[in-house]
Amino acid sequence: MKHDEFFRKHPVFTGKELADHLSSLGEVRGRTQESFLAYHRKAGRVVLVRRGLYAVIPPGADPGSYPIDPFLVAAKLTPDAVLSHHTSLEFHGKAYSVHTHFVYSASRPLGSLNFRAYVFRGARFRQALLRSGKENFGVSAAERSGQELRVTTLERTLVDVLDRPDLSGSWEEIWRSMESVEFFDLDKVVEYTLLLGNATTGAKVGFFLDQHRETLMVEDRHLNMLRDMRPRQPHYLNRSKRESGRFVSEWNLVVPNEVLERAWGEVP
Repeated sequence: MKHDEFFRKHPVFTGKELADHLSSLGEVRGRTQESFLAYHRKAGRVVLVRRGLYAVIPPGADPGSYPIDPFLVAAKLTPDAVLSHHTSLEFHGKAYSVHTHFVYSASRPLGSLNFRAYVFRGARFRQALLRSGKENFGVSAAERSGQELRVTTLERTLVDVLDRPDLSGSWEEIWRSMESVEFFDLDKVVEYTLLLGNATTGAKVGFFLDQHRETLMVEDRHLNMLRDMRPRQPHYLNRSKRESGRFVSEWNLVVPNEVLERAWGEVP
């Protein structure tokens, strides 16, 4: 069939991608796309993920149970979507645990979406990035199932998960995941942290690098730049939860004991 190649190359596709495909075939009548979707949904070849986003079902497969790649779904929820936070860790193979929540960043993320067993949550690009036009700093192109998507680099991800721990799991999850990364371009880590301009985030990144100074080959110049960012008053590692802990004066942070002592490492 003339549409088989499109289905093969677009296991998850947007309405715009379909419109471009139909246009390339000269099918530009007003109701062509609507008719196409109605026909193929009825035939069990296409399922609706949300308005304007669809997934392809192979011939003979059950539309209700055939697995849909959640990474592709997250990457196509908005035109500028970037896989980020814990989802970036999973994509890079560095997440300590597998989650059913998928996170993407965008300039105008959609509301939370439930699709099958997955929950998709959008995070708005930080205002500092939008103001400076640097929302694509630390974003790389990657391929999955023949489709190009965008994902944050591990350097940006390190900063993002510390900046928004609510999108990244427990402290154990964050620490164990980041400790599985053998190398960071620390200049990029610091540059992105400075770009965000958030004192608490700068202190958290500095604390993490200080705690892993030897394994990550952290230099004093990296820590000094981050130390200059630290807040003037003590801040909690997670300001939304205000977990009790010990005060680390060098970074003006109140850090939970489990993080300071990496207590989870004692569990066999």
